[in-house]
Amino acid sequence: MDAMVRLTTTLAITISLLSTFANIALTFDGGGDTKQQPTLCGELVLPAGYPCSEHVIQTKDGFLLGLQRVSSSASIGYHARESRPPVLLLHGLFMAGDAWFLNTPEQSLGFILADHGFDVWVGNVRGTRWSHGHISLSEKNRHFWDWSWQELALYDLAEMINFINSVTNSKLFVVGHSQGTIISLAAFTQPEIVEKVEAAALLSPISYLNHVSAPMVQRMVKMHIDQMIVTMGVHELNFKSDWGANLLVSLCDTRLSCSDMLSSITGKNCCFNESRVAYYLEQEPHPSSSKNLNHLFQMIRKGTFSKYDYGKLRNLKEYGNIKPPKFDLSRIPKSLPLWMAYGGNDALADITDFQHTLEELPSTPEVVYLEKYGHVDFILSLQAKQDLYDPIINFFNSMGKVSSI
Repeated sequence: MDAMVRLTTTLAITISLLSTFANIALTFDGGGDTKQQPTLCGELVLPAGYPCSEHVIQTKDGFLLGLQRVSSSASIGYHARESRPPVLLLHGLFMAGDAWFLNTPEQSLGFILADHGFDVWVGNVRGTRWSHGHISLSEKNRHFWDWSWQELALYDLAEMINFINSVTNSKLFVVGHSQGTIISLAAFTQPEIVEKVEAAALLSPISYLNHVSAPMVQRMVKMHIDQMIVTMGVHELNFKSDWGANLLVSLCDTRLSCSDMLSSITGKNCCFNESRVAYYLEQEPHPSSSKNLNHLFQMIRKGTFSKYDYGKLRNLKEYGNIKPPKFDLSRIPKSLPLWMAYGGNDALADITDFQHTLEELPSTPEVVYLEKYGHVDFILSLQAKQDLYDPIINFFNSMGKVSSI
């Protein structure tokens, strides 16, 4: 009987999805004009009194990424007079560079680093609203969305690091959260990328995902929602759209309450200001690709930290092997200083998976454990300055003079 109920539920959701996606299918493959987008600097940084400049960089596969450079506020005292090295901030899944500026200047890492004299660079991966499309592909073309975090690591992050290094003539610090740590760890296995990085601080570090405990994510994985979406030909995953919101709601029933949607996805967060949720949702979530979600769910199902699995025949063509190659964490240089922070209530960056990551690293990172922190607390906690950001700054300052390359 339970099996029949599950089958009926799955079929009902599939039919609902098919109906919804049929109505919007044309928006994913047709042409159309790209609307003028506001800038991150103009929306969040300049109004707070901080100098901010916009940059556009091009990846090897033609994507145009927005990259912002933030300086200290003129009203800040002695910290601003001491120039410190460049720091690149890398956001999580369904977020963008705005994630580092959503709280007050006294509570947001992007502003805090600038106040301490760091040369702050803000990354925005392809597909997010602060990036700028592609040199030839429309965002309504399915080929625009043919990527996963693999390309974010090997193309987007690589180009961000190269650009910042060329402008500053300096190695840089990297700070990542969630997906930002996945792409950092993958990129750091590549010698030509990691040689330009001085040190990294990783919040909610992820390389393995097979112990994810978030109820909503577990349900989507078991129902193979990611594969349904890809099979239906839906390429852009946008939870701000009507169909994206309907998808989440359709997964809720008496067994899985969505009264606290965020906790069902991230784990119980202890310390952010819930009265500001409406403001946060003005910026979040950002779009990503269905292929990216499919890649992440592959990791959950298979327990691997590997490139995208196309299936045996396509893998042979793409990789020369029936299995996708793994990102070997043992290739990250032992000499690269790492600082990592994880939380006891984080339902995405699970403690067991984090320990797996530590076991494969050749170095021994500095580790901070925050028992009450959930996944979102690492960027939005009202206590993050003392719990996380001040220790990160102390870690970076302990590196001494940063070398040029």
